[in-house]
Amino acid sequence: MRNISDTISRLSAFRPRPGPSRSVGGQTGNRLSDLTDFGSNPGALRARTFIPDDLPDGAPLVVVLHGCTQDAAAYDRGSGWSDLADRNGFAVLYPEQQRANNANLCFNWFVAADTKRDFGEALSIRQMIETLAVKHGLDRKRIFVTGLSAGGAMASTMLAAYPETFAGGAIIAGLPHGCATTVPEAFDRMRGHGLPSEPELQALVRGASKHEGPWPTLSIWHGGADRTVAPSNMDAIVSQWRKLHGVKAAPSATETVDGHSRRVWRDAKGRDAIEAYSIGGMGHGTPLKVTGDGGLGAAGPYMLDVGISSTLRIVGFWGLSAAKSGTARKSSARSDAQTLIDMAAARKSKPKPERAEAEPTTPRPAGIGKVIEDALRAAGLMR
Repeated sequence: MRNISDTISRLSAFRPRPGPSRSVGGQTGNRLSDLTDFGSNPGALRARTFIPDDLPDGAPLVVVLHGCTQDAAAYDRGSGWSDLADRNGFAVLYPEQQRANNANLCFNWFVAADTKRDFGEALSIRQMIETLAVKHGLDRKRIFVTGLSAGGAMASTMLAAYPETFAGGAIIAGLPHGCATTVPEAFDRMRGHGLPSEPELQALVRGASKHEGPWPTLSIWHGGADRTVAPSNMDAIVSQWRKLHGVKAAPSATETVDGHSRRVWRDAKGRDAIEAYSIGGMGHGTPLKVTGDGGLGAAGPYMLDVGISSTLRIVGFWGLSAAKSGTARKSSARSDAQTLIDMAAARKSKPKPERAEAEPTTPRPAGIGKVIEDALRAAGLMR
């Protein structure tokens, strides 16, 4: 375990560093909007969204979790998620950390009160998802989550705590769910020290919910020269999920993509259940290709132009490249929302979160606000 002086020195490494202005489509700025009134928000997070103007009914949702020292708008400009949402017709949700929760804007992936199902930051993110699903009539079978570094570790937690919610996840320079419960442990795991055994890792997912399958697919990305989060964490994530998908320890196939190694594990149905990209020579950050054919996003701190776009590849892995085609236009928002409420009401009730705020005593909102509030309660996500 690290001593306190070592921990402080490592925390200082997460202070923001100046970087170049980033742009999408040649323009700088913020394409995101605020989502408010999404539930009790026990984790005290901010919710940012990008909803294309012509979003079709039954569209997918991608949840994107930024890294330490970043905010949602900066990560969006660098990664290009909103640009792809425009092209392919899906919604994007950016939960955003606040300095009151973490001085370095890291999601608290190592704090048990924020990583347990129906508590803290994990519950806040789940409430955001439910609110958007009701408000925009999204396809509940096509909800995905991705994140970088601390955001990647929190993406691991969301997949473990709410596996029934997500069709797939993508973890970039992240860590396995539940591998640390204190700050010193977090830094040890980041360095690859003391990672749990494979059976222990699998038990952490099994114990995170009562779900028995099917399980979300995984796309895992890591720089071979990452000195912030050791590449051994990528193999630990594979180990954490491998048996749940019923795949062998050895990959089903290995190939080179844009000069980088991709391993894939296929399940009994021949589906790519897990893929893992090792980006040779890359440090800590999100892999990008910002120029030439298929260029997307912009380089900056922790947004690294290495000739392969993780964003584009992840969209392809999830089958969202043609998400817009074949989907219907929006119909009655009230009718769609009521259908979702009826579905949610049929679910088994979940334990009430102890950290949630008290139910407001003001009159309940009318219209879509009441529909969303009722849906959150019916789904067991709000008292």
